[in-house]
Amino acid sequence: MPKKRGKGTLVLISLIERIVPAKILRKYEVMLYSAGVTFSAPEYILLSILSGVVFFLLVYLLTFSITYSLLAFVMVSVGLSYLYPYWMISRRLENMEKNLPDAFFYLASSLKAGISFSEALEDLTTADFGALTTEFRRTVSEIKKGRPTVDALRLFALRNRKSSVIYRSMMIIIEALERGAPMSDVLVYVANDVREVLRIKQERKASTGMQMMFFIITSGFVGPSILGIVARLMKFMIQGKAAAQVPAMTTIVLLFVIIQGFISGLGIGVIREGKFSAGLKYSFLLAAMGFAVFKGMSMVSIGM
Repeated sequence: MPKKRGKGTLVLISLIERIVPAKILRKYEVMLYSAGVTFSAPEYILLSILSGVVFFLLVYLLTFSITYSLLAFVMVSVGLSYLYPYWMISRRLENMEKNLPDAFFYLASSLKAGISFSEALEDLTTADFGALTTEFRRTVSEIKKGRPTVDALRLFALRNRKSSVIYRSMMIIIEALERGAPMSDVLVYVANDVREVLRIKQERKASTGMQMMFFIITSGFVGPSILGIVARLMKFMIQGKAAAQVPAMTTIVLLFVIIQGFISGLGIGVIREGKFSAGLKYSFLLAAMGFAVFKGMSMVSIGM
């Protein structure tokens, strides 16, 4: 059943389609599809902007500050439009990586039973391997429509190229298929290799847990708390003409807290997963946490 949209909504969606280049909208549509978001790209962008506007108004009614209101608008809009889909895709890829070795072992056992590779893939779609099963169903559907098995598997790898584990594994299997290698042995080898890689990644996350907690505590709580109290004390300690500069100084300190939280989040991504992009989810969380703690501590009543 088609969605009913108001005239104003259609006008805004049409405006977004005109402003945002079609190439970017197509890429964003793929991102939303991978994240499991049912909205179209223009609809979801509009939803993110309207949510940001709502938070802008709420923060303005509470603080009467344009700066804080704009900050809330940017954080909510960016969080919904990019971070939420990115987080959903990350969760989906993690689920697929976790189930990948078992799926390859399942394929290998089917091949050893004497069935063809295409039949083994179709048999795999009846098993429960989470998001991985959905991807294999799509691959089997493409094969049934006439696409060569190798090409369908290559598309599988390209759709999930953000996961180096999945992409590398599928490319090894594709090369083995093209060369006519014994697939059951190759699948067992790749499954064991993936399992070892995942074990190393898990050990890395476990060994960097203390560093992650240090970043979170210092950038998300201790630092903002101290600076929030300092900002509160400045209102009492600075008198005369210099007192007019206190609001501007407080804003600068707050921006420092937010930037520090954002950079610390990127650092967590590098430490835990070896790439800056993995830290974006932590960056915005630490920035929001730092902002909330700073504002809370700067409002604490201090007896002078």
